[in-house]
Amino acid sequence: MSSAAEALVLIPARMAATRLPGKPLADINGEPMIVHVWRRATEARIGRVVVATDDAGIAAAVEHAGGEAVLTRADHVNGSSRIHEAAELIDSGRRHDVIVNVQGDLPTIEPASIAACFAPLADPAVDIATIAALIDRDEDRTNPNVVKIVGSPLSADRLRALYFTRATAPWGDGPLLHHIGLYAYRRAALDRYVALPPSALERREKLEQLRALEAGMRIDVALVDAVPLGVDTPADLERARILLAARQ
Repeated sequence: MSSAAEALVLIPARMAATRLPGKPLADINGEPMIVHVWRRATEARIGRVVVATDDAGIAAAVEHAGGEAVLTRADHVNGSSRIHEAAELIDSGRRHDVIVNVQGDLPTIEPASIAACFAPLADPAVDIATIAALIDRDEDRTNPNVVKIVGSPLSADRLRALYFTRATAPWGDGPLLHHIGLYAYRRAALDRYVALPPSALERREKLEQLRALEAGMRIDVALVDAVPLGVDTPADLERARILLAARQ
């Protein structure tokens, strides 16, 4: 198992969001959103944190706040592809054997949740780790924007993922789990993932993690207490400002 000091935490960020253009630089209580995410990733204390972006303005904002950024190509199809390039650029010697992907639009993410994402890799059989929280709102059970995990319990706070879906699953009485899109990859698993073509279920569900499952890779899930706010719309942005103001 890698020690936490060997993790490389990468935050992919791009300007070309359709519903909220320029959102990484959107102001939240005096600082760009990407800086809030960088701060929380740093507070997780699991390793070096770098923002991977195709925009010089995003990189400058992070560096102005005291952070580190790397410029990547603009043609990446998803965040996993972008962090793979970033890892090769800043760690060509491959000192880091765990790469943690923290989405750049989660300004309220708890540092403890980022650290929890790292934990399942203690098992050498796990290729990729991620996190989830219990769904506690009835409307989220049927919301296709809330991705659910179907998995086999391994302990009270961990399971092995069998499937990810936008449908309400599994069927029947019992809890449902809201998938939170943070991933900790073994370096070799990330190499393998980005070399694979998009899979049939990935294209159908529009969920990139299904590519790994269809290729036989193992994804384990750590359970956390809360779902962070993902900022996709102006309304989300205003809610993030209120939530973070309350923490100050």
